Amino acid sequence: MRYNKQVNDCKRPMDYDMTNHSAPETEVETAVVGQESITALREGLKNITRIVARHRGPDALVAELSQHLLALQDILTNLEQELTTHALERDELAALHGVSHVIGSSLDLTEVLNEVMDQIIRLTGAERSFLMLVDPETGELEFRAARNVDRETIASSSFEISRSIVNQVAASGEPIVTTNAQMDPRFKAQESVIGYNLRSILCVPLRARGRVTGVIYADNRILTSLFSDRDRDLLTAFASQAAIAIENARLFESVSNAKALMDNIFASITSGVITTDVQEQITLFNRAAERVLRVPATTIVGSRFGDALPVLEDELRPLVDQVKASGDPVIGFESELSLPERDQLILRTSLSPLKDANEDTQGVAIVLDDLTEQRLLEARNQLFQRYVSPAVIERLPLDPSELKLGGQRQEITSLFADIRGFTDFSRRHDPETLIEVLNQYLDVGAKAVLDEDGTLDKILGDCVVAIFNAPLPHSDHPLRAVRTALKIQEGVAWLHKRMPSDCWLNYGIGINVGEAVVGNIGTTKQMNYTAIGSCVNLAFRLQGAAAPGQILLTDIVYKLVQDHVRARLLPPIEVKGFNEPITVYELLGLK
Repeated sequence: MRYNKQVNDCKRPMDYDMTNHSAPETEVETAVVGQESITALREGLKNITRIVARHRGPDALVAELSQHLLALQDILTNLEQELTTHALERDELAALHGVSHVIGSSLDLTEVLNEVMDQIIRLTGAERSFLMLVDPETGELEFRAARNVDRETIASSSFEISRSIVNQVAASGEPIVTTNAQMDPRFKAQESVIGYNLRSILCVPLRARGRVTGVIYADNRILTSLFSDRDRDLLTAFASQAAIAIENARLFESVSNAKALMDNIFASITSGVITTDVQEQITLFNRAAERVLRVPATTIVGSRFGDALPVLEDELRPLVDQVKASGDPVIGFESELSLPERDQLILRTSLSPLKDANEDTQGVAIVLDDLTEQRLLEARNQLFQRYVSPAVIERLPLDPSELKLGGQRQEITSLFADIRGFTDFSRRHDPETLIEVLNQYLDVGAKAVLDEDGTLDKILGDCVVAIFNAPLPHSDHPLRAVRTALKIQEGVAWLHKRMPSDCWLNYGIGINVGEAVVGNIGTTKQMNYTAIGSCVNLAFRLQGAAAPGQILLTDIVYKLVQDHVRARLLPPIEVKGFNEPITVYELLGLK
């Protein structure tokens, strides 16, 4: 009875556990409560065992009770092992769940890689973990993440791993685990294993869409027997989840890079680009479009095309409908628009359908080229051609560095045409009227020169200077100069019919033929295609001697064109710079 009393006086461990712990609310609490219950039960059994051991004398009941107690201890030991196993499995599932969480919560490749590495170290107890990915272009493995037990990134100088194991796993697609690489006959002879003092190593492949995309490598250079086959299987399962996260992040990074590249391309091209979707909402409005239309993209993107750009809507609506209906592009449509921010806008517009994989039109791409400056340059070039012979323009080299100073001696016909009475005229009129009238007279002179394929040398105030037979040769260059002078007279007569009489002015013209040096004269900074020589000087002197509306020819010019012109001989004139009087003729017209 004393023995029974001692047994009854012992606390029942399960009763103790149930009265001292509330019902668990989570899986973790369940594990903790279960472990505490086992500990309390084990203490109770120890107390009973001690009581039985103190009982003296042979007693069959005591022997039988001792056997039951030993059996209970074995059951408790097995239960502890199962709880430990369950706890480990729970941690493994939690880690796998963590990877799944990463997959769903982040597409940042660096963040995903570092999280995967930290989970591996926590899960396996590794000292370091490395992740290498296959470069899609080279096929080589490249380090993309390296972490240590302190959740720190490892410097590249510390990438001391077994390349042989890594390459074997990447090639075979099979995981490798070694409890002590120093003693493992498969690896103990490898230089990296010996040199880096590598011991516990675990390496598994990363797979995505049926192919190896990289490897995960974990090791411990101090402890042996750290990794087991269970760790290998766990890390393999872990790698399957990680591979999905990494592949998703890589794809997202690739798409982001491609989008950034396209954004940079659209931002850098000079043409405005506008794209719309099937609902005609604007999905792209690049910088050039902003510059051309003077509208910020932030106010345009997401809006309907017609509402956001009413000016283009009015002009392009038929073309947009045509492209959407036919599925064919429209190229090079030119239009002139007026915008509130710009007085004039000349656009060349091309429209193309945006099609999906099924060739169904899902929107329209509109490319705008601002031709305003180009048309202005063309107008200026046309104006330039009115004053400079096209032959001179064609003669200009494409490479400015090839344009050199210098000239060559050749025969030319030189013409000077000066507006008489312009100085007095300028005193009687305001500058605006003066310039307007002057330009009309100069336009007559320049046009007459270019009509005869002459070279407009220069405009000297109110004087037109021209040469013939350079740079392109003309066998009839004296006659061309004569016809030019007569056309100037005709043009002046035409102006007089349309001007008030107080604006009537006339040209005095001198023409001479002779040798001169023709070429690029001036400086390397500024040069003119011109002619220099005594024949040019004489033409200038004749022009000075000519009365308003008079055309004077030297004797040599008259002899060359006498079969084609009517002229009368004038008394010889004294010319500065020449010793003998000069024989001159007044040109009256053509025969």
